[in-house]
Parts: sequence; C-alpha cells; structure tokens
Amino acid sequence: MNDLATFRTETRAWLEANCPPSMRTNMKHESEAYWGGRNATFISDEQQQWFEAMASRGWTAPAWPAEYGGGGLSKEENKILQQEMRRLNCRKPLLSFGIWMLGPALLRYGSEAQKHHYIPDIVQGKIRWCQGYSEPNAGSDLASLGTSAEDRGDHYLVNGQKVWTSYADKADWIFCLVRTEPDAPKHSGISFVLIDMESEGVSVRPIKLISGKSPFCETFFDNVKVPKHHLVGTENKGWTIAKYLLTHERGMIGGIGDTENKQALHEFALQQIGTEHGKLADPILRQQVAQIELDAWAYQLTLERAADEAKAGHGPGAKSSFYKYYGTELNKARFEAMVALGGTESFEWEGPIASHWLRTKGNSIEGGTSEIQLNIISKHLLGLPSK
Repeated sequence: MNDLATFRTETRAWLEANCPPSMRTNMKHESEAYWGGRNATFISDEQQQWFEAMASRGWTAPAWPAEYGGGGLSKEENKILQQEMRRLNCRKPLLSFGIWMLGPALLRYGSEAQKHHYIPDIVQGKIRWCQGYSEPNAGSDLASLGTSAEDRGDHYLVNGQKVWTSYADKADWIFCLVRTEPDAPKHSGISFVLIDMESEGVSVRPIKLISGKSPFCETFFDNVKVPKHHLVGTENKGWTIAKYLLTHERGMIGGIGDTENKQALHEFALQQIGTEHGKLADPILRQQVAQIELDAWAYQLTLERAADEAKAGHGPGAKSSFYKYYGTELNKARFEAMVALGGTESFEWEGPIASHWLRTKGNSIEGGTSEIQLNIISKHLLGLPSK
C-alpha cells in the first residue's frame, strides 16, 4: 500500500508538471483531439507537449506490457493514473482505434513479430487505424460478410466492400475481416488481416451524417495484394479474433461520452437555469440531473470492476453487451438533458450541444444495435429462452 501511495504522489506531481493548462479543459469539438498517424498535426504546441510527455512513458497505453512499448503499469497503478488524470481534467493524449480495439487483439492473438512491429507504433501514435468489419449485406449479421481474400501463394488478393468504416479517409491501415474459405459455414472461413490503406486498389468514399460530420466511410478493395504475414492468428479462424475485438469495441462505444463535453451535468445545469433556495430552480430537471449523475457514477464503478476482472484473466464476454448498451443509453440521456436545460439555444448548429446530441443516436446503432445487445444480454447473461 505504501508503494501505491508513493506512486500516487509521484504521478500527481508529474501530471501537474507536464499537463499544460489547455490540456486540462473539456474538448468542445472532436477536431481538438489528437489521433496520430502518418499525416497527423497538432492543434497547438501544448497538445504536442502533452502527447510526447505521455507517449515517452508509454502512458498512452499505460497497462500494456513495457516490452512492447506500453506503460507496464499494474491494474492498481493504472487505476490511480486514471483517477489522477480525472482529478486534473486531463485530456486523453491520444485517441486511437489501435489502442481501443486492435492492440488488445494483437496482444492476445498476434505473433511475437507482429507485437513487436505494430504495438510500439500504436503506443507512439505513428499509425492511425480503422476497422473493416461491416458490409452492405453484413451489418448486424456480421458473419455473412463477403469480402474475399483469394490465396495467391505469398499473398492474398482481396476484393469487396466495407461500410461504416470510421475515419477510413484519414487512416493509414485497416484491420479487416475477409472470407478466405467461401464454401465453409459462415462463421468459419473468415480471417483477420491487416491492410495498408495506401495499397493499390484501396479506395474510400465518406458518408455524410445528419449531424453534419462524416466519420463514416465506404471502403472498396479492388484486387488488393495483402502479404501473408499480415494475417493475424490462424487462417479461417478469424471469427474468434473478431468476437474478442468486438468486446473491446463495445466497451469503447459505451464509454464514448468520456471523450467529449466532459463538463459535469450539474455544472451545466447551474449555468443554464440557476438556483432557488440553494437548489436547481426546476424540480423536474433537478431530479433528472441527479439521476443521470448517480447512474454515471455507478456505471464508472462497474467499468472499474470490469477492468479488474479483465486483468485477473476474466474476459468480459457477453457482459460487454451490457456495458455497451448501458453506456450508450446513459450518453443519450445526458445529452437529452442538456438539450432540455439549454432550451432553444441548444439547437444552434454551431453550438456545443446540437451536433453531439444528434451523434449520440448513432451510438445505439454502431458496434451492434441496442436490440442486438439486449438479445445477447437476455440469452447469455439472464439465460432467458429464445422464444
């Protein structure tokens, strides 16, 4: 315990010395985040200073093994780091699908050569990744995917289309599900490969959303050559990796509200409607705000327990569907309350609320719809009959 107390003291002092003032503010727009990659730019010198300081310690991925460039922290140390960052309201130094999804899959299923090649670049933000899962005819029924990878000896020849590939227009590489055995049952014959987005035959087309942003894209593969050493795990056994990665994606989506607009809801309420007799002026909204913030605290504690279980070797499994469902519903409720608190001014298109409020609607679709998550919860967690 003394060692942890010392670690907390030292971590607090280091964060206070190295996290610049502008990196202790809430992000109003996604464009303020740093995603890394070949063509990445910093919005300010302070953002670069903060990223480089954290990356130098491997603290962009603090719980990953130090031998691959991670921070090598124990679960207790990582929890302290996250607590101290929240205390100072430190921004995340790097947002990354490589950290949230691909990295955990590589650490579990990748070869030693792949771990040493890819993991350090993920930690250092050198490569920006996107995900190639969904297809026009394989959304919730992902195993029906049809993008093919034909064996050509030392490489695969990939043809097909992916859709809803977030930030594919900005990514350097894509981790992708392809069908390597067309005659196998649909959950078999699938492989997990890594593809350089600069490969000949790869093209991307953004999809515009109701929020005005375009994080989603269509991605096309036309006779794309993918070297065999870009295969992760065993050929035709990629569905196992896909399911494991999905548990991390759902956890990431469930916690998506933590990356933007982190101002406490009660603080926002105080600014908007003020107080009467020391309480928020509107009793109905007061109750709503209190309930959402209590739910958020309970959810955060649940995620911390899940992280402890994961470090102990107990994967989330079907519980990831609960985390995803509850987190997205909580995020939607939070922005619904902000709209109610802000009144008609909330709908100003250039304001900080409207686009985020619209974006939360997509949280209950991406990564598997809320209906799919409820089916998984009812079957695999509650043991309810299918019919």
